[in-house]
Amino acid sequence: METTSIAAAETSEAIMQPEKKKKLKVMVGIDDSEESFYALKWSLDNLYCIAPEASQDGSDGYKLSLVHVQHPFQHFVFPAGPGGATFYATPSMVDSVRTAQEENSAALLSRALQMCKDKLVKAETLILNGDPKDMICQAAEQMHIDLLVLGSRGLGKIKRAFLGSVSDYCAHHAICPITIVKPPKERSK
Repeated sequence: METTSIAAAETSEAIMQPEKKKKLKVMVGIDDSEESFYALKWSLDNLYCIAPEASQDGSDGYKLSLVHVQHPFQHFVFPAGPGGATFYATPSMVDSVRTAQEENSAALLSRALQMCKDKLVKAETLILNGDPKDMICQAAEQMHIDLLVLGSRGLGKIKRAFLGSVSDYCAHHAICPITIVKPPKERSK
């Protein structure tokens, strides 16, 4: 009889205490396209437009991650002409290409962070190396992302079939919900 009253008391305490909300983890993929920055702008305008009440620790209910994936640099080149010789890049060339990639990534993420700062949203950045399709899906899984937001370049069916689409791949392989933001239609036509 005592265990029943203790269990009822614990249940009533659980009902009276407000439910602790977890932070919504949102990841936005950033590359050098205007479509990715439009997706970030859309996220900031629509997901963060109504700021949730601040929690007791002073943080809001969102966690925004900006991810940029660099393509790995190939150390060799196969020429298209006769002979089939393979040319290897010199170490200084490899270093200069990596430095340029890092500077480009830093500039892209700096622009994205400034957009977040303008909307008073804190964000973290992540730079990965590899195939963007796979790396974004892996990062979303490892970071336990609740929503993945990607821009769409508006490729047609044929171009998407030949070139591949990061957003299309992620829509089929990501383990979290995904929002694909289409670019705005030009009104000047």
